[in-house]
Amino acid sequence: MSETQIKAKSKFNFEQCLKCSICTVYCPVSAVEPNYPGPKQSGPDNERYRIKGSEFFDEALKLCLNCKRCEVACPEHVNVGDLIQKARKDYSHYRPSLRDKMLASTDFVGTMAHTFAPLTNFALSLGITKTVLDGVMKIDKHRQFPAYSFQTFEQWYKKHAKEQEQYKKHVSYFHGCYANYNFPQLSKDLVKILNACGIGVRLLEKEKCCGVAMIANGMYNSAKSQGELNINSMRKAVKRGEPVLTTSSTCTFTMRDEYPHLLEIDNAEVRDSLTLATRWLYQQIEAGKLKLAFRKDYHKRMAYHTACHMERMGWAIYSTGMLRMIPGVELIMLDSQCCGIAGTYGFKKENYERSQAIGAPLFKQIHELNPDFVACDCETCKWQIEMSTGYEVKNPISILAEALDVEATRKLNA
Repeated sequence: MSETQIKAKSKFNFEQCLKCSICTVYCPVSAVEPNYPGPKQSGPDNERYRIKGSEFFDEALKLCLNCKRCEVACPEHVNVGDLIQKARKDYSHYRPSLRDKMLASTDFVGTMAHTFAPLTNFALSLGITKTVLDGVMKIDKHRQFPAYSFQTFEQWYKKHAKEQEQYKKHVSYFHGCYANYNFPQLSKDLVKILNACGIGVRLLEKEKCCGVAMIANGMYNSAKSQGELNINSMRKAVKRGEPVLTTSSTCTFTMRDEYPHLLEIDNAEVRDSLTLATRWLYQQIEAGKLKLAFRKDYHKRMAYHTACHMERMGWAIYSTGMLRMIPGVELIMLDSQCCGIAGTYGFKKENYERSQAIGAPLFKQIHELNPDFVACDCETCKWQIEMSTGYEVKNPISILAEALDVEATRKLNA
């Protein structure tokens, strides 16, 4: 390997590894899978060999969830997860299967599925469909698919775009696949909150999936193409002086942190303006620029699950801070644990049992606490927890919208 390539590898800081193994202790995969080498060996240890020759790459790295908990735990701030993902990108001989491509092509599948939503949802709920998908596509038959909405958020927004332009202040919104195809109500809830604050919502000029599923399934070129389109659209919004808000912790983390590290996309112009909606709202309220009023009759006992990428960004404090502003809320923090689904990882037949084993302690705690519902900023965590526990999971934005006193909030921000 050339000196230039070695320097490029050094940006992940692997030379600072103390070999303390705390990353392995916190790794959810290492706890249930003896065949996984663990983050220390897969990351810093083997990187010293990989820079000498690709023959030292181990395909067992595909067992990594990319949850980033190793990076949260590392006392020397080594980018352990990035090292593992970059190694998979540079050295793996595995090529995405038809299943992998279908799971990763969220815009294509979402467009097809929502068009025939009632039929799609019915078909995906049938045992025979799950059996066929299990046998032919190797998508585990026990996995439940999220429902699709017949009307997407983008379709709804087109009917209300003129209303949004009437506001004097605006934000731009990256809605993502889930809040467009599966649960548009989340996007509508954000619009409801911001409109009550006297702020209009604009969509990006163009938007594609953030690419996290493509990265996970080895479709790096497609992920980069979509990522560049997203960042170019965000640049236009930022030049207008608008922050770019999101409602998914995973989309946010991918575009802020994985675009430059794994896809070599320069997002420097937009990174500071790209943020989770709860974080932006919290900061605006703390600065005295916005005020929210809540219903007096809203009383809920909820448990908050910190999604892995939310943990990596360190932003759970903003979502929980917003929820604690609601007078009638009793908020319980769940232990910081991975739910095990990791996007498309938990849908795959070869990963299903491991996925459920990883999430088992979390599921047990939720059952013991017996909350009214669970709060979480990640949609795939929502699917996993709802399927595995039977408890409803709500995004903090939807909870805020549910508890909001719209008229009182308008008066406060007039």
